[in-house]
Amino acid sequence: MLNMSIRYFRALTFALVALFALAAFAADYNVFVGTYTGPNSKGIYTFRFDPATGKFTEPHVAAETDNPSFLALDPHNRFLYAVNELESYKGTVSGAVSVFEVDPSTAKLTFRQQVSSLGEDPAYIAVDHSGHDVLVADYTTGDVVVFPVEKDGTLGEHTALDQHHGSSVNPERQKGPHAHSIQLTNDNRFALSADLGLDKIIIYRFDPARGTLTANKPPFATVAPGAGPRHIAFSSDGRFAYVADEMGTDVTVFSLKAKTGAMHELQTIDTVAEHDPANTAAEIALAPSGSYLYTSTRKADVITEFSVARKSGKLTLVDRVPSGGKNPRFFALDPTGQWMFVANQSSDEIVLYRVDKTTGKLTPTGNSIHIGAPVCLVFVPAR
Repeated sequence: MLNMSIRYFRALTFALVALFALAAFAADYNVFVGTYTGPNSKGIYTFRFDPATGKFTEPHVAAETDNPSFLALDPHNRFLYAVNELESYKGTVSGAVSVFEVDPSTAKLTFRQQVSSLGEDPAYIAVDHSGHDVLVADYTTGDVVVFPVEKDGTLGEHTALDQHHGSSVNPERQKGPHAHSIQLTNDNRFALSADLGLDKIIIYRFDPARGTLTANKPPFATVAPGAGPRHIAFSSDGRFAYVADEMGTDVTVFSLKAKTGAMHELQTIDTVAEHDPANTAAEIALAPSGSYLYTSTRKADVITEFSVARKSGKLTLVDRVPSGGKNPRFFALDPTGQWMFVANQSSDEIVLYRVDKTTGKLTPTGNSIHIGAPVCLVFVPAR
C-alpha cells in the first residue's frame, strides 16, 4: 500500500511538472522590436505573440528613443538594453546606450538611463550570461566596450575599452576597423568580436566579475580577404562557431576550443546561388535543436537554410526562401522554435514563417507586422 502511494505521488508529481512545463512552453511572449527611427518609426515597439496559434496583436510604441537598432535582455528579463546608433551624442563623436526596465505583464518599458557608448555608431549589444556586464561594439570607430551592471540595472563606468587597429582589402569599406558585433561564448569565458573592416574575429578572454577583456592567445581568427565578418552563432555544445560574412555572402565555419578559445576554419559555404557585390549577408542563427542553421541575405532578399552535421559541424544547403520583403536585416526564431520573424528593414514589415521542427523548412504564413525600419527582435515571457 505504501509503495502504491509512493508510485502515485511520483506519477502525480511528474504530471504536474509536465503540465507546468507545457504551460510555460505555450506561454505568450511580449516581443520588443528595435528600429531605425524616421518618418515611420519612433523607437522601440512591442506586440504580444501566442506561439500556440501564431497570432499576434497590433504593435505599439514601447519607448521613444533614437535609432535603437540592436537590443539585448538581462538573464532575468528585467531590463532591456538598446544601442542608439548615432554619430554624435551630447557633442561627442559617439552613440549611446539606453536602459529600460521591463514590465512583463503590460510590456511597458520604463526609461532608466542613457550613457555614451564611447564610440561612433554602436551596432551591437550583449549582456554576459551572468548578467554582470553589458558589452557594446561601436561600428564606425571600430572599438568594443564593457559596462558593469549595477543592482538597479543601470550601467556604471566602463571597465574595458579596446580599440581595434588595421585594415583589409576593400578600399571602400575596409580602410579601418569596423567592430560589427561582440558575442559571448556559451561558457562565458571568451568574447568574440567580428570586425568587418579587418576580416578578423578578435578573441578576448572575458572576466565577468571584473568586466575585463584580455587579448587571447591566439588573439584572432581570420576569414577570407574582403569577406567582412558580421555576426556569429555558436553550436549548443560550444564546439563550433558560425560566422556570417556580410561582404562575402557566405558562412565561415570554425571549430572552437573550449580551453584556449582557438578557432580553426573548417568550411566556407555561400548563402546565395550567384555572387553579386550588391548582396550582403546579415543575420545568422541556429534552430533550438541545433540541426539547422539560417542566414539572411539583403538585396537577394532570401533566408537560407543549412543542415548541420552535429559531429563535424559542417553545413549542407537545404533551401532558400524569399524573405517576404526588402532588406532582411534581421530574423529571430521564437523561443519554441516553431516560428521565424523576418525583419525586412526597407519594406517596413516583419514577416512570419512557420518552421517545420523536423526538416527545418520555412513556410510563409501570409501574416506580417508593419513597423518602420525593423532591425532587431527579442522575446520576453508574458505574465
